[in-house]
Amino acid sequence: MSHPTWSRPEHRLALATCSSLPDLDADDQLLLAPLAARGVAATPVVWDDPDVSWSAFDGVLVRSCWDYHLRTRDFNRWIDALEAASVQLWNPPAVLRWNAEKSYLRELAARGIDVVPTRWVERGAADSLASVLAETGWSRAVVKPAISAAAHATWRTSPDEAAAREEEFRALVASGRVMVQPYLDVVERDGEWSLVFLDGAFSHAVIKRPKAGDFRVQSHHGGEEHATVAPPALIAAAEAVVRAGAAECLYARVDGCVLDGRFQLMELELLEPSLFLREHPAAAERLADALVRALRAKIAGCERS
Repeated sequence: MSHPTWSRPEHRLALATCSSLPDLDADDQLLLAPLAARGVAATPVVWDDPDVSWSAFDGVLVRSCWDYHLRTRDFNRWIDALEAASVQLWNPPAVLRWNAEKSYLRELAARGIDVVPTRWVERGAADSLASVLAETGWSRAVVKPAISAAAHATWRTSPDEAAAREEEFRALVASGRVMVQPYLDVVERDGEWSLVFLDGAFSHAVIKRPKAGDFRVQSHHGGEEHATVAPPALIAAAEAVVRAGAAECLYARVDGCVLDGRFQLMELELLEPSLFLREHPAAAERLADALVRALRAKIAGCERS
């Protein structure tokens, strides 16, 4: 389906990014041409730039804000300010706040989603790493802060290493809630799935694999992602996750692995996930269509009010 290119943009859209990626991540740059072809002037804008007039845009799409976990309070204040000014955000402000801390996994588990087992250690708790591992019985585990992105401050451990890593563990617990999860060999062996949903509908999937000897699948840690075809049962499991936690979202990424024949959720990414548009070029067209629909619906709603 072809789309005419307007000489004058019908909509103005800000693509929120961070100061280290002022022109967006290469993946997100693939959105610019499809949006322009649909009459949307999309501009990369650094989220904490004090000179930006966000109200000048018809909406703001959160994309490469990959420093939010290092400046959570500032990021939340930015969301609050845009919401107070009635600036349209995708995904919605309440969703962004909820998804910024991985404790949302507790809520999804309570809603019946099969989540990777997690032992939560509250900020300032006295639990030692050795006691947590003894309690869970896990021979190997992964430790991470509940507010984290791109495997920041995420590491492997075992009961034999617990004493040596106690100081590092205590520092994490002192700064915020901490997650301890079993180490899943399946990620090294078979990879981690990412299933992307646009406007509530399944779009595409990739498999992410860590480099040899590592467990982190992110590309800047040496991991790789590859386009793949997700089996129907896996898509159905991811759809259940979206219904449980992302029903109102323009974009969502469901990350997990298949363990003993069942999909286990690792993360539901609704804030600033890579959408792997390079691996599935047609997805940029689908996201552009979804954005145009959302922009028109937003403007129509303003006109009615």
